Amino acid sequence: MTVVALLSVAPVIEDSMADEVANAVAALDDFDVSYETNPMGTVIEADSTEELFAAARAAHEAVDGDRVSTFLKIDDKRAREQRAREKVDAVEESLGRPAKRER
Repeated sequence: MTVVALLSVAPVIEDSMADEVANAVAALDDFDVSYETNPMGTVIEADSTEELFAAARAAHEAVDGDRVSTFLKIDDKRAREQRAREKVDAVEESLGRPAKRER
């Protein structure tokens, strides 16, 4: 089984969050997950929800601050294995083009 999730962890501050977000992303390296960071969060792929939750918790705990906001959205497709890239490929196939546009 492959579990795909969108994880966003950030301190609630007015200044740049880049260093603390980097700490959260680096914490994922201690787990058997694949990930890709984008401007709105990090997409994670794991073989189980247990591994996913452990990685997300470590990312949350890696951020220093008086207040930390964490968002975790999970797609636990149990009937068949599907990678994150396959989900994007299906949308691009329906569009007939890449699912992005540069301005």
